[in-house]
Amino acid sequence: MTGTRMTGTRMTRTRLTPARLRPADVLRAGSAGLRARPARIVLSALGIAIGIATMISVVGVSASGKAGVIRQLERLGTNMLVASPGESMFTGKQTSLPEGAERMVLRIPGVRHAAATGGTPATVRRTDRVPKGETGGLTVQAATRDLLTTLRGRVRTGTWLNAATGRHPAVVLGSVAARRLGVTAPGEQVFIGDRYFTVIGILDDLPLAPEIERSALVGWDAARRLLGFDGHPTAVYQRSTDAAVASVRALLPRTINPRDPQDVKVTDPSTALRAKAAAAGAFTDLLLGLGAVALLVGGVGVANTMVISVLERRHEIGLRRSLGATRGQIRLQFVTESLLLSGLGGIAGAVLGAAATFGYATFMGLPPTVPLWSLTGGLAATLAIGMLAGLYPAVRAARLSPTVALQAT
Repeated sequence: MTGTRMTGTRMTRTRLTPARLRPADVLRAGSAGLRARPARIVLSALGIAIGIATMISVVGVSASGKAGVIRQLERLGTNMLVASPGESMFTGKQTSLPEGAERMVLRIPGVRHAAATGGTPATVRRTDRVPKGETGGLTVQAATRDLLTTLRGRVRTGTWLNAATGRHPAVVLGSVAARRLGVTAPGEQVFIGDRYFTVIGILDDLPLAPEIERSALVGWDAARRLLGFDGHPTAVYQRSTDAAVASVRALLPRTINPRDPQDVKVTDPSTALRAKAAAAGAFTDLLLGLGAVALLVGGVGVANTMVISVLERRHEIGLRRSLGATRGQIRLQFVTESLLLSGLGGIAGAVLGAAATFGYATFMGLPPTVPLWSLTGGLAATLAIGMLAGLYPAVRAARLSPTVALQAT
């Protein structure tokens, strides 16, 4: 840009330098278009907000679920092993564990607690009017008194079996068994075998022992005397120190059945919870992809809004150009406007996504978890989309001729 000035009797040509815009000036110019068309801006930012909210809530819900499983593992521990009868390698039939197997396990160095359950031929029904074949998938098991301590379980209501109730027709129901039988409080009765048993307790959920949740548990002595239980355990549960888990696992089969240790099967129930924690984000990538699609659609909406804004504001662009604004300043103005528009949508989406995560986690009883990287990554993606969406309209605005723009109506 050039100009002229008079020096004495001579006129000299000088080069004019355009004024530089300060950051505050850029923000003021970029936000002018947003303030002028609030309804259109809200609708355009909504697409960005939906995309970001989807992405953050997907990551947050997945992280909250994983944190809940990890919290369960920390409470229940990973130092419990379960020994059960395997199949004989010679006959192919299921073997049996010896009586008193849980007492043998207590001799292993590092073992802190051991308990046993034993299956009985009896069935549990709500009343004697229910046919025997309708078991509802429930079993009746004998239980030693240390079972609840070994499992780190809790009685939701009522009491656990003790030396007195373990000899009489008293029963403790697992959480699933109580629900299927319609029992809500201790004192009610259920029909087991050929007589009624009094419910003295209902257990809380046991993630490490789902088979107990579906069982009616009676005392060891009562099961032998009233239900035809043969006294052989069908599962032995043990708790050891964390450092001794590996050595205990190696010694369990030989301790329980020294003659045929290969007939004893040892499992780690915490493996299922660890796998659940690992799989908590299995579908995260797919859902993140859907969120990314929504974000791209929002970006297209922003670009469309900016193109329309350029067309509607040609007179303003021409006036600014004629007053000395450079093409670079025009480009910067519209890119800034696009970034502000996308940034508003991104912030709204981050708030909505975090709120959705907290609401879901609170409802499901999970620890609300929103990873910081999801917030920063979401906002960064928003700004990138805004930058890309605003480039073409900004370039188009900068290319407008001042004279043509001023003639536009």
